[in-house]
Amino acid sequence: MADRLGHDRRYAIAIDPAKIENELGWKPEYTFEKGIKSTIQWYLDNKDWLETIRTGEYRKV
Repeated sequence: MADRLGHDRRYAIAIDPAKIENELGWKPEYTFEKGIKSTIQWYLDNKDWLETIRTGEYRKV
């Protein structure tokens, strides 16, 4: 499959989270695996909210 125009894969290779850790002392609270599981669980636990977004009902509040 061809990549989309303007997409430069070099950026993904160049991203280095060490700078934010070294210069600011920031470290992520969650691993990617833990974060994605938590995010998916939140959506499963909040299906009513998600349905209001899907239907546009949230705009009426």
